[in-house]
Amino acid sequence: MDMGQLGSILPLILLVVVFYFLLIRPQRKRQQEAVQMQNSLTPGARVMTTTGLFGTVVAVDNEDVVLEVAPGIETRWVKAAIGRVVTPGDAPADDEPVAHEAELGEDGKKESEATVERNGDQDSSTKQS
Repeated sequence: MDMGQLGSILPLILLVVVFYFLLIRPQRKRQQEAVQMQNSLTPGARVMTTTGLFGTVVAVDNEDVVLEVAPGIETRWVKAAIGRVVTPGDAPADDEPVAHEAELGEDGKKESEATVERNGDQDSSTKQS
């Protein structure tokens, strides 16, 4: 093998090494952590599924988890559907205000509503010339 052939193969080898360290290895690590978390589920743990459903683990079977999503409502999920274990600080706040005060105009309407009202119910981008 002469230096010309080695020079043309070296960038390909470097590309494979870079892909391994930047993409493949971190993905495997995340996948292993997810499987470890799913295997360590115990009854009473508060979890969020990959679809965003919150529930409390009631029972763990072989590859299934029974979640209580509301008092008396239990559903069966595959362990792989559990996205993460929720700690009390991660729970979403139910009492968040719908509109922030900074977005409200003087009369209490949202800025976008007040702008439409001032423009005569026509958006400036849709006005005809």
